[in-house]
Amino acid sequence: MTTDIQLTPQGTLKHFLTPEGLSASLLTAILDKADTFFTHHGTQRKIKAMPLLKDKTVVNLFFENSTRTRTTFELAAKHLGAEVINMNIATSATSKGESLLDTIRNLESMFVDAFVVRHAVSGAAHFIAQQTAPHISVINAGDGQHAHPTQAMLDMFTIRQHKKDFTSLRVAIVGDILHSRVARSEIHALKILGVKEVRVIAPKTLLPSKIDTLGVSVSHDMAQGLEDIDVVIMLRLQKERMTSALLPSEREYFHCFGLTPERLHCAKPDAIVMHPGPINRGVEIASEVADGAQSVILQQVSNGVAVRMAVMAMTLCA
Repeated sequence: MTTDIQLTPQGTLKHFLTPEGLSASLLTAILDKADTFFTHHGTQRKIKAMPLLKDKTVVNLFFENSTRTRTTFELAAKHLGAEVINMNIATSATSKGESLLDTIRNLESMFVDAFVVRHAVSGAAHFIAQQTAPHISVINAGDGQHAHPTQAMLDMFTIRQHKKDFTSLRVAIVGDILHSRVARSEIHALKILGVKEVRVIAPKTLLPSKIDTLGVSVSHDMAQGLEDIDVVIMLRLQKERMTSALLPSEREYFHCFGLTPERLHCAKPDAIVMHPGPINRGVEIASEVADGAQSVILQQVSNGVAVRMAVMAMTLCA
């Protein structure tokens, strides 16, 4: 899929569909912009409202269920002063047989400025971006197994908060790589930002073919895979996307690939633990780790609002 559609002739963001193909300077600009939306009160950080989009209307067009992503996008748009419309797809005309393109055309006629799209089909956000009117921006909130760019960027933001310099880092992504749009976007973003190594750890049945072409190293053993790791990103088992029995059982998976306190000791002492959520405790991660001192999982959620504000501001104010 081409990334040219994402940029204006001036090289700024028009749409945000995938980090793939974008420059390190542009990804860094998103992180820097997100930083400006935080205000500090002693040890507390808060998001400050800035009415940059007070004349804009943003439509959350979610064809897949989501709580965390949709809520943070809604909060982000409201903090920027935008009008927000949350489409209930279950009761929309789409559920009655209207085509995706007809839905988009009808919404365009209501003078909206942006679509935040979550869809089960890979490439849906690209398709919509190619079909929309020139003044409308499209932000991909997750499409099939392809990309989840704002999740990747909020994770990059969280990593930068704790580790500062990407170029010295070794990052491990653990779990269901095969079905994860987050993993693909994480890998692209990490490579663009210049990390020393991206390592994927998973059973062979949960790895896509030719994963090495993405420039990652592969391990099938947790203890070996976590050695010298600075950042551990755990992934949810996406059972709803599995079309066959790829694992013996959840219990066996946790036994071999679950992140326990003992396994975390294989990583560097100051390694941080991340998870895009929702968490399956006792399946991919132990509660002691998810709630432990090295976990930054809740910070990821908080950072999602600021990063999504940054993406909206950069696409809609270009």
